[in-house]
Amino acid sequence: MFLVSTRNFPPELGGMQNLMEGLSNALINHGPVKVFAEDHEHAKKYDQNSKLNVERVSGLKIFRKYRKANLVKDFIKQNQIRACFFDHWKSIENIELDILKKTKSFCLIHSKEINHPVSSSLNKRVLKSLGKADFVIANSKFTKELGLKLGLKDIHVINPGCNYPIDVNDAAREFSKNIYGNSSPKLITVSRLDGRKSHQNILMTIKNLLPKFPNLKYVSIGDGDERKNLERLRKELDLEKNVELIFNSTEQEKVGLLEQSDVFVMPSVVYKKSVEGFGITYIEAASYGKPSIGGIYGGEGDAIKSGVTGYLCNGNDLNAIYDTLSKILSNEKYKELGANALEFSKGFSWSKIIKNYINLI
Repeated sequence: MFLVSTRNFPPELGGMQNLMEGLSNALINHGPVKVFAEDHEHAKKYDQNSKLNVERVSGLKIFRKYRKANLVKDFIKQNQIRACFFDHWKSIENIELDILKKTKSFCLIHSKEINHPVSSSLNKRVLKSLGKADFVIANSKFTKELGLKLGLKDIHVINPGCNYPIDVNDAAREFSKNIYGNSSPKLITVSRLDGRKSHQNILMTIKNLLPKFPNLKYVSIGDGDERKNLERLRKELDLEKNVELIFNSTEQEKVGLLEQSDVFVMPSVVYKKSVEGFGITYIEAASYGKPSIGGIYGGEGDAIKSGVTGYLCNGNDLNAIYDTLSKILSNEKYKELGANALEFSKGFSWSKIIKNYINLI
């Protein structure tokens, strides 16, 4: 039996949530799985339709982490656990080492949550917590290098898996065609609207590209802190016709728009302590045969083979974004890169990625 303890899990939305769901479902093919996850207002419906045995932990946040830790400890004591998986150093922090010694333990790291100054109180907590795990798993080579600089040792790199592509239904395909209309080329970003994702620079670049590509259409899917700023910028740049901001979408609408697009654009930058650790959305786009433009600062190099499945560029530099988009759109270069991206994405199927974990046990 496998145990998964996570702070991030569906039906809550996000890349980490998708990662932990994918990991948990992939483990089912190798044995029973017990998941301890945070409660959510729509959790009951999700859990009823899931193949997983999910136990939800509710209550005030300050008490919830201790309640969940106690549930995890009791479960390990009472069952024969082949391996435990923790999504965050805080998920393993309150589990004593003598209990963890009863099984093999994995703790995942992603960049932002470990990026604290060396010798700071948070850095010391990270090192102490992760020191209890048998295997510390970084989501990219970049995250591994960051972890080593911060004092971690013996880090394994296992990229996140991907369950895409999923079939697009007729309604979603029709929805997507209505959004894009007769536009060409068609660009898309799927992410939270935060400072790290360079949405503002994308909009300014699109304004500069319109003389060259007057029928261009850009769709952004996601919501976040930058929503009002982006709405205001779109209006200031007179881009209402060429830029569609979709703040809420279904999974089918999202994949429908991905399927109909030409290029995925997300040249992420460093924002405060936040940096792109990997970027699973690049792989999701690739699974539909779409190349990506990513940033140069984080772990995007594991998800995009620059010049082969897309390009990496400086998301802080408007000229760099403009030149990169011009290069990928001219002479329909994106079609060649998209075919490469599709083939590349097949190596990230969870059925293949999970074997990297199993082989360590």
